[in-house]
Amino acid sequence: MMQQLDLFATELPTPVPPKAAQQPATDKEKDAKEEAAPAGVVELPGKGKKRGRKSLKELAGDPTVIQELEKLTLDKQYYSISEVAGMFRVNTSLVRYWENEFDILQPKKNRKGDRLFRQEDIHNLKLIYHLLRERKYTIEGAKQKLREDKRSASRNFEMVKSLQKVRAFLTELKDQL
Repeated sequence: MMQQLDLFATELPTPVPPKAAQQPATDKEKDAKEEAAPAGVVELPGKGKKRGRKSLKELAGDPTVIQELEKLTLDKQYYSISEVAGMFRVNTSLVRYWENEFDILQPKKNRKGDRLFRQEDIHNLKLIYHLLRERKYTIEGAKQKLREDKRSASRNFEMVKSLQKVRAFLTELKDQL
């Protein structure tokens, strides 16, 4: 038994060099490292490279999506699913999932099966996005909220939007002073 303990004591892991030693020393080395990055790798601020989808924390940290959507003019009659997903900065699969889960989303489909979203559908998506991503409702909670009182949920959403506009105006005014 004593011999086994001695074996474990002698096989200690080697120390990891500090992060400063791992960083490239020159700009040329940094550029070479960036060029060697495989496709599909996303660089996150303050973290290393990460593949895959973003976490809810990273997605929730972007409150400007709704504000940017308000600035957009919806001039077309129909929008494709990729355009809608781009507006909300989500995957097309998530828009399809929300369509299956929420009855208020009813995009038209052509013969080929492509989804065509109207302005009404985009407004409903804004409401769903607000409940799920900003107010942190679960899917079931958002469904229940929309079933029980869609009118009051929509009214609350409109109030939040107008208050955000007032806040943005006031912060802009403050910055100018």
